[in-house]
Amino acid sequence: MAAPRVVVAHRASEYAELLARHGTRGQVGFVLETRGRALAEVDAGHEALETALATVGAAIPADWRRASVERAELARFVFEPGDIVVAVGPDGLVANLAKYLDGQPVIGVDPRAGVNAGVLVTHSAAAVAGLLPAVAKGAVRTLERTMVEAVADDGQRLLALNEVFLGQVGHQSARYSLQVGGRGERQSSSGVIVGTGTGATGWCASLQRIQAPDLSLPEPTSPRLTWFVREPWPSPSTGADLVAGSMAGGEEFAIAVESEGLVVFGDGMEEDRLTLGWGQRVVVRRAPEVLRTVVA
Repeated sequence: MAAPRVVVAHRASEYAELLARHGTRGQVGFVLETRGRALAEVDAGHEALETALATVGAAIPADWRRASVERAELARFVFEPGDIVVAVGPDGLVANLAKYLDGQPVIGVDPRAGVNAGVLVTHSAAAVAGLLPAVAKGAVRTLERTMVEAVADDGQRLLALNEVFLGQVGHQSARYSLQVGGRGERQSSSGVIVGTGTGATGWCASLQRIQAPDLSLPEPTSPRLTWFVREPWPSPSTGADLVAGSMAGGEEFAIAVESEGLVVFGDGMEEDRLTLGWGQRVVVRRAPEVLRTVVA
């Protein structure tokens, strides 16, 4: 039997990104100072990430296979069915990973406890040494988090963990007709969000507080999805009655596009999106895939 492979995923630190953009450490410090920030602040984040990555690397048994992937390279990385994935970084990194996986267990590691929200990165780097053998034996509990998919009538498909957004690229008014729960309405809005129980701790939570405080949000493993319309504009030809709601596991949220250049993206990754034209139709629903996160 082949040795397990551990894939360590991470996102470049803020310091690494600034250094790549500005060329020298001195220039990074100068740019930060002009923004009222100190170099020591981004140094701390960079050092915490490097320390966590070193700790995780040392925890991988010597006879196991290993690989590493940075967030920007995820679309080009090939995951194997038996991989154990260790995501070292903020919660958003796990969401970014989700669409590229197919049931592989994910250990979320928080390199800066107390700075990140810690919803998806629930483990310390030091805990990985004990978790890896247990995951390989199937001796850990995992949470099967519901995912959401958007499927266009031309076969394009997008998968997300938190939510999908449908609207214009610049978030200006988008025109469409929506159908959900046996009701329909032509609308002009700054976009529609359909989210999962995992997404209920993020964007959907903010929208729910403003638009539908009495609407209950689902748990991460619930098959239920919630949806919200941002800033619908009532006019002689468009309405604003359908602004928020909930969908059971087998229900669908459908949009018929009535403007050019409507886009669909998931989990805030605008660069990875579907682009739809006038007359196209897209359906959003619970995805058959789930994300398996290792529970402490």
